[in-house]
Amino acid sequence: MEKDKIEDILKSRILVLDGAMGTMLQRHKFTEDDFRGERFMNWAVPLQGNNDLLSITQPEAIKEIHRLYFDAGADIVETNTFSGTTIAMADYEMEELVYELNYQSALIAKEVADEFTHKEPHKPRFVAGSIGPTNKTASMSPDVNDPGYRAVSFNELKVAYKQQVEALLDGGVDILLVETVFDTLNAKAALFAIEEVKDERSINVPVMVSGTITDASGRTLSGQTAEAFLISISHIPLLSVGLNCALGANQLTPHLEVLAHKSDFAISAHPNAGLPNAFGEYDETPEQMASQIKEYLDKQLVNIVGGCCGTTPEHINAIAELVKEYKPRNTSKKAVV
Repeated sequence: MEKDKIEDILKSRILVLDGAMGTMLQRHKFTEDDFRGERFMNWAVPLQGNNDLLSITQPEAIKEIHRLYFDAGADIVETNTFSGTTIAMADYEMEELVYELNYQSALIAKEVADEFTHKEPHKPRFVAGSIGPTNKTASMSPDVNDPGYRAVSFNELKVAYKQQVEALLDGGVDILLVETVFDTLNAKAALFAIEEVKDERSINVPVMVSGTITDASGRTLSGQTAEAFLISISHIPLLSVGLNCALGANQLTPHLEVLAHKSDFAISAHPNAGLPNAFGEYDETPEQMASQIKEYLDKQLVNIVGGCCGTTPEHINAIAELVKEYKPRNTSKKAVV
């Protein structure tokens, strides 16, 4: 999908992103055997919890989740590839499957997107290749006794991300989404890899970046404020910059205001369905979440909005109905960073 086309649509209306993949997969209550399927029946390590693997072993379930989100009103669905790097897959000793996992996830999502675009050509559907933060951080030491130690290097991250990006593009994604950024150095490695692939292939794929504010301090895990995060990545030609995860819609508002007032990129938000309860579950109803997201719209803060942890097609439907009544944020103003 050409970047200009997506940008044109963003000028005319707010685009709706999908909700949580993990939340929907939990409804299936997949067992270890379900994760393994026949192909991985004799795999040496436990595989339950490796959601990305389900694109190979339970593809119909993944396809159905994408359908439910498009039916709910989503314009963009994310591929089932949040942990699709060799770094994250090392936990399951599945590094050699990374290309296949990303490629198959992209194919599945694109097939469903094309199905909906064909039915409703006036409302084209897009696929965003989900690029997660990995389970290692390049800015901080995991060892309190050795602050200078790093579990991963910038180059190792770049190589891993490049493999993921190539597979996602080969599978047909329209957008690349570097999301849940808790360490901006990790994100920079992903963006470096993306720019390298763009140069090598002579393509101009739209890129979204979404950070995560981890607590009431208003900072990412690696210590940046929303404005510092924005400055750190503003040298890259981005479709959008935004925030997701960690906090509910209400808690994200002041940080989105910073991004909206300081950037001429499109602004995205996909918050959690509130904060988790004592059991790690999310209780916020679709109506409650939509009523909070209304503040984003009243203040003209966003161009793309969806949901993260705890959100379902019902949440996305409530958001999609709400945004119909609003114009998108104006992105023509120059940044004042």
